[in-house]
Amino acid sequence: MSSVNLEVGNAALYDPRKVLQHPQFRVLAPADKPSKDANIAAFYNPAHEIHLVEKPRPVPGPGQVLVHVRATGICGSDVHFWQHGRIGDSMVVTDECGSGHESAGEVVEVGEGVSQWKVGDRVAIEAGVPCSQPACDACRTGRYNACPDVVFFSTPPFHGTLTRWHLHPAQWLHRLPDEVSFEEGALCEPLAVALAGIERSGLRLGDPLLVCGAGPIGLISLLSARAAGAEPIVITDLFQSRLDFAKKLVPGVRTVLIQRGSTSKEQAEQVKAAAGAPLKVALECTGVESSVHTAVYSMQFGGKVFIIGVGKNEQVFPFMHLSANEIDVSFQYRYANQYPKAIRLVAGGLINIKPLVTHRFPLEDAISAFHVAADPSQGAIKVQIQD
Repeated sequence: MSSVNLEVGNAALYDPRKVLQHPQFRVLAPADKPSKDANIAAFYNPAHEIHLVEKPRPVPGPGQVLVHVRATGICGSDVHFWQHGRIGDSMVVTDECGSGHESAGEVVEVGEGVSQWKVGDRVAIEAGVPCSQPACDACRTGRYNACPDVVFFSTPPFHGTLTRWHLHPAQWLHRLPDEVSFEEGALCEPLAVALAGIERSGLRLGDPLLVCGAGPIGLISLLSARAAGAEPIVITDLFQSRLDFAKKLVPGVRTVLIQRGSTSKEQAEQVKAAAGAPLKVALECTGVESSVHTAVYSMQFGGKVFIIGVGKNEQVFPFMHLSANEIDVSFQYRYANQYPKAIRLVAGGLINIKPLVTHRFPLEDAISAFHVAADPSQGAIKVQIQD
């Protein structure tokens, strides 16, 4: 990044008020038909509304790149911000806010001092942009996901990447090989989440594994764990259709349907029976308290429950069972240093994420896409918006 941008700071460069207060910003009515070159985006607000807006096409400054966003996946957090207006106490929707952070696209313009990118380059967009300052311990030590001054696009107040034209720092883009599509490039964001979980959990070749939850993150974790050599793998979910999907992705996976009304200990017995071997690691991808309990009761002595999922602020854990069985519990916050690895694994054919996209919508129909993503009865795994 140029010295100019370092002096200004990312929070100022990407100040959401620049968009909201711009004379070209407007919320589109459902009947409005924007032009094909209009910079439209999907925004939510504190009233729990989701709608299209029209905003100015940005101009790249020093160290910046303008990207035509070609594919964006809808994350569960996008739906949560829309419907609930917050995640925890620090991420709260207080104004109109742009959605989307799982994106890939094409470079259409570069700013001063950018030499590594040219018009036409295909890129995956890493949505979390840390300060990168030497005085920042998190950035200096490589754990930039903990940077206190991070700009994470789509986390309030910063606008997201679900838009036609997105402005991004040059060094937080990742080149897509010819054999990796925009669709797959966008999926590298949730894949980065799963890979961070695999790495931090310490999962090793041949480890017996439980994956809790067969949503998008659970399924990508399943694919990643299989590539990492976990065996056997058991996956749980409340919906048989998702377990069937998991079985198609990884035919050797063992599935357990969670019955509503059963206890966590009863569920754990089913999990252990399905595994047929003591389970060493759990990747908990739901954040639901009862599912965490099931993971805990499924572990062998000295096992590890690694929680990737996001849940309610305060939860109760079976403390003495954890203590008496030396079961470690660890957590994850986003990811760091995973994008290059994700792209290599997809390009090399070790992880096939293509089947995860079950629904595709044009950018103009982004609101319909959100409603499909938010409705479990639609059977969507990953909904993508493409342009």
